Amino acid sequence: METERIPFTSSMSRWERAVALGYIPVHIYLLPRLLVSFYEDRRIPLSALTANAVCYVVAALVLFVCLRRFFRREFDALCDYGPGALLEVAKHYGALLLCNMAVSVALVLLGKVENPNNAAIFSLAGEDLGMTTAVAVFLAPIAEEAMFRGGVFGLLRRHSRIAAYAASMLLFSVYHIWGYAVSDPTAWLYLLQYLPASFLLARIYEKTSSLWASVFLHMTVNGVSMMAISALSKLL
Repeated sequence: METERIPFTSSMSRWERAVALGYIPVHIYLLPRLLVSFYEDRRIPLSALTANAVCYVVAALVLFVCLRRFFRREFDALCDYGPGALLEVAKHYGALLLCNMAVSVALVLLGKVENPNNAAIFSLAGEDLGMTTAVAVFLAPIAEEAMFRGGVFGLLRRHSRIAAYAASMLLFSVYHIWGYAVSDPTAWLYLLQYLPASFLLARIYEKTSSLWASVFLHMTVNGVSMMAISALSKLL
C-alpha cells in the first residue's frame, strides 16, 4: 500500500532556524579562515584532512546540540511517515543515479572531466580513508542538511516553493564549488553535478516532512561514493 502523502510542514522554530542559517557563513568561511590563520602562524599544524574534519566535527556538534529538539521532532515525523520513507530514499537515489549519468555525459562533451571537489576528496581518502569516510558519511549529511534543507528550504518553503528549491539548490551547489571557482572560473560548470542531488534532497524532505529522510539519502549518496573510492584506491 502506498504511503499517504503528508503535506510539508517544517517543525523548526525561529530560534532553531536562526542557528541553522547563522552557522552557514561560520562553516563556509569563518571557521576555515580561522584554521588557515592558525596554520599560517604555525600555532597549530593542520593537514587539509584534519582541518576538514575539524570543520565538520564542530558543525555537526554545534548544530546537533543546538537543534537536538528539532532533530527529535523530525525523527517523530519520519516514524509517522512509516516504512515508506526507506522506499523514498531508494527511489530518490535511483533518480539521482540517472541524473548523474546525464550530467556526466554533458560535462564530458564540454571538455570537463575531473571535478576538483571529487579530486580533493579522493586525495583526502588517500591520507586516511576511515576519517574521510566518517566525515563524508556521518558528519557532513547532518550538518549540511540542517543548514541547507532545514534552514534555507524550510524558511522559504513557507512563502514560495520555487524560491525554496532555487535558493537551497544554488547555495548547496555553490558551497561545493566556489573555493575552486575563485581561481578557475570554468569550475562553475561543475555546479551541474550538484544541482540534481540538491533538488532530490529538498524533494524528499518536502515529501516526507522529515529532515531525517534527506539526511539518510545524503548518507547513502556519500556512502556509496566512499565505497567506490575505496575500491578504486585498491586497484591503483
